[in-house]
Amino acid sequence: MSTPEFQQLAHDIKLWASELGFDQVGITDTDLSLEEPRLQAWLDAGHHGSMDYMARHGMMRARPHELLPGTLRVVSVRRNYLPFEAGFAATLRDPTLGYISRYALGRDYHKVLRNRLKQLGDRIEQRCRELCQVTGEWRPFVDSAPILERPLAAKAGLGWIGKHSLLLNESAGSFFFLGELLISLPLPLDAPVEKEQCGKCVACINICPTGAIVAPYVVDGRRCISYLTIENDGPIPEEFRPLMGNRIYGCDDCQLICPWNRYADVSPEPDFSPRPNLHRPPLLALWRWSESEFLKHTEGSPIRRIGYQRWRRNLAVALGNGPATPDVIAALQLAQDEAEPMVAEHIAWALATLARRQQDDSKKTRLLIRCIEKGLPDHA
Repeated sequence: MSTPEFQQLAHDIKLWASELGFDQVGITDTDLSLEEPRLQAWLDAGHHGSMDYMARHGMMRARPHELLPGTLRVVSVRRNYLPFEAGFAATLRDPTLGYISRYALGRDYHKVLRNRLKQLGDRIEQRCRELCQVTGEWRPFVDSAPILERPLAAKAGLGWIGKHSLLLNESAGSFFFLGELLISLPLPLDAPVEKEQCGKCVACINICPTGAIVAPYVVDGRRCISYLTIENDGPIPEEFRPLMGNRIYGCDDCQLICPWNRYADVSPEPDFSPRPNLHRPPLLALWRWSESEFLKHTEGSPIRRIGYQRWRRNLAVALGNGPATPDVIAALQLAQDEAEPMVAEHIAWALATLARRQQDDSKKTRLLIRCIEKGLPDHA
């Protein structure tokens, strides 16, 4: 194929991607050598926590051409996922409800995006056959392989890396998914964004409930609520439990506070619409799910992959951070004896936390009564 034909193919790829529902497409090479020292430093600091797979693949994450030998270009795509009536504040402010990261309210995005990337690859292959009977190698990825998605997307011109380590786009914020199509064709390259546009803003660093953004652009996964509730398969450290509030699967705080998300568009994609039983759900209702009900209600959802026991662990922490009502205490006590050891530990913590809260509330009430009886100002 000639240079003009590759230029036309790149144009067509972006047109086809738009037809498949992607909101932006960029094309870059595979050179991420500048990212290798940063990745190694992050691993050396242990910021990956128990995510052993991050270290297991070494620098392959920064070398897409090793993941698929012969790769010359990466077609990077993004797809907005922000649902209508996301209900961020309304859910976070009500401690009786469970907060689920907005990306996980609908169907598993891995499947949605990968299927469409495969369709895009099929169209490219068909066009190549028509032009020269040579298709080249290609392979789609959506957060499913050792590959540095965000640096590739930044090189492809889709945005810049923010101080919270997520990709930011000046017209779309950060509420979008990323995907890649590795391909062995010398397509023309797109220019990256000239510079990051976070400036002096540190809102994401300041808002993080657990202080997980330990430096601009550096996230210590071991402190991140998304890691603690999703990737972590053991007990949640006690120091972080009170800070989690009612977040039971992931966290969006660093995105919510980001000024660039004023420009985030809602997604018309039906697959990303919230499931009714996961949108602003009462914690007690989720706690009462049996394992079979959990599997049924999370079928096709990214939530299912954490399994029932981690789900119960997260819920126990959230219930412990909520109001000490008789219903909550009774529900926790009822489940304690038959719970798996890890879940039982978190139930015990929740009950102890609720008992202390009851005691504190009782002291405040007694003090208020004494103040009223003596006609003193209410300092309770």
